[in-house]
Amino acid sequence: MSLLALRPLLVRQRNLSLSLLRYTRPLPSLVCRYSTGNAPNHSSKSLSAGSDRTDVSTDVRPIGERVKENTKTASYMGVILLGVGVTGMLFYVIFWELFSSDSPNNIYSEALERVKEEPRVKDALGAPIKGYGEETRRGRRTRVAHTQYVKDGVEHIRMQFHVQGFRNRGTVHLEKRKTDAGGYEYRYLFVQLDYNPHSPIILEDNRLQQDAMRSAGSPMPQPFL
Repeated sequence: MSLLALRPLLVRQRNLSLSLLRYTRPLPSLVCRYSTGNAPNHSSKSLSAGSDRTDVSTDVRPIGERVKENTKTASYMGVILLGVGVTGMLFYVIFWELFSSDSPNNIYSEALERVKEEPRVKDALGAPIKGYGEETRRGRRTRVAHTQYVKDGVEHIRMQFHVQGFRNRGTVHLEKRKTDAGGYEYRYLFVQLDYNPHSPIILEDNRLQQDAMRSAGSPMPQPFL
């Protein structure tokens, strides 16, 4: 067989090979697209699962810094509670001073009214009469001097303050003791005149009845020092 006779056969075989190559070349890309589109998206599922977790702590500070902050917060709370306690105590003291009948302030006010209404004191000092506490060297008047103590299981309070009229001045001395009923009663109350200190004006003296043995050798009340 000559070459001329084989030429048509070779041309047909060549065309067939080219056709097969043209149809088989896109298969890898199609395979890649198929594999990419149908493969499970593990990374996206992992991210979504991580975002759905709410129990993961977002505080990434060192543990030492967190302990320091918690200690500081506890210290602030302690200071606040201490301030509240001190404030409550101050309110209690102020309330007791102003409204309790047994407070030193009310004992002073009640004794001053008795002294101001006493006719003998009015004649000796000259009305009107005013009362005041201790005086400093600069002439400033401080609080009324008083002391509280317990003797034989009984509470006592001693106090002294000054009174002044338009003629003379004097010093008031008093002592009260707590009774079984819970109130206070006078042991003594008298005014010691500045111009005649040895002749006090006695308004109350119940020491003989309250303590007869002790008052036997001291008929006159002694000034409070």
